[in-house]
Amino acid sequence: MKSTGKTAPARDVDDYLAMLPENSRAVLKRVRKTIKVAAPKAVERISYRMPMYNYLGMLVGFAAFKNHCSLFIGPSVIEAHKHLLKRYDTSKGTIRFPIDKPLPATLVKKLVKARIKDNEERFRKRRTASQKRR
Repeated sequence: MKSTGKTAPARDVDDYLAMLPENSRAVLKRVRKTIKVAAPKAVERISYRMPMYNYLGMLVGFAAFKNHCSLFIGPSVIEAHKHLLKRYDTSKGTIRFPIDKPLPATLVKKLVKARIKDNEERFRKRRTASQKRR
């Protein structure tokens, strides 16, 4: 969803979704629901003018654009699951998919759970390193 400067940024995820065309809104509502099931401890907020979820750091985000939607999941997850993402347009930390061919909920759940595992491991390493310095 490209900003033209004419509309105020979304205050929350419900507001963000309400501003979308119906087809994009329906797809991203399902993505949102799947993220919430896979990551119940994640905090939902708007960051960079799009929905983002934080759990021990950035977890996942999503956005709608004119001809596609994107899931921002991070490069380590994309690399680890590239065999499952062959059908999709990916870049360093992003998966782009056509509005009329949304990501399956099972795939979103698997990717989010992998990202949670990455964040928890990174958190444990930082905590261990911090304790060793004491």
